[in-house]
Amino acid sequence: MKKGILLDIGGVLYEGESPIKGAKEALCSLRKHYTIRFVSNTSRVSPKNLLKKLRNMGFEIYEEELFTALSAAKLFLKSQNAKAYVIATDEAKNYFDDLDGTMQYVLVCDAYKNFTYDALNEGFRYLESGAGFIATNMNRYFKDEDGLSLDAGGFVQCLEYASDKKAKILGKPNCEFFALALESMGLKKDEVIMVGDDIESDILGAKACWITTVMVQTGKYKEKDLLKGRPDFLIESIADLPKLMEEI
Repeated sequence: MKKGILLDIGGVLYEGESPIKGAKEALCSLRKHYTIRFVSNTSRVSPKNLLKKLRNMGFEIYEEELFTALSAAKLFLKSQNAKAYVIATDEAKNYFDDLDGTMQYVLVCDAYKNFTYDALNEGFRYLESGAGFIATNMNRYFKDEDGLSLDAGGFVQCLEYASDKKAKILGKPNCEFFALALESMGLKKDEVIMVGDDIESDILGAKACWITTVMVQTGKYKEKDLLKGRPDFLIESIADLPKLMEEI
């Protein structure tokens, strides 16, 4: 019996600046029966501002329910008593300003317009000087208001190729990231489902961690994604999730 739900955010609850039809109603219905955590690789904005954005859209979400790749990166650096050269948006960079410790890592997030030659080259030089390599995520792209947009993955691979170092991914599909959310729920992996629109980070990532998966056909979903692997369940949108949960 399932007791909890891990929900991706972008592409599942909203696209761009607009909620997906039926998402708010579905979430209200699901809350009556399940413990919910929101797990996102979003790294352009701070967790605080992501929460604010969701609330402004009308979603009832609490701070302790939100787990982002950015917060996972900060937890990791704190555990290492380390700082990082951060390639990110200005807002995301500011999120790490209060860290103590020595400069030991290069951290790549979704830097948007801050993905410049100078920023990447500086990161490369730190890596060549012995810095460790970490990244929030390896997502290829995401669905924005005006269409698909590049995410951090391609830029992470650029530095991996140049430095001959493999980045440690701190968000999805890292099983440690899923484990943080499960621990906060007090549930085991066989008691939850993961709902997402990304075949690699959400679906195959969760399946590799032995979590039941549900893929929505909103956000970045493409039919050809299913050639890479199959979710346990496929639904049109989150609006169909309450009915599916009755059947699982």
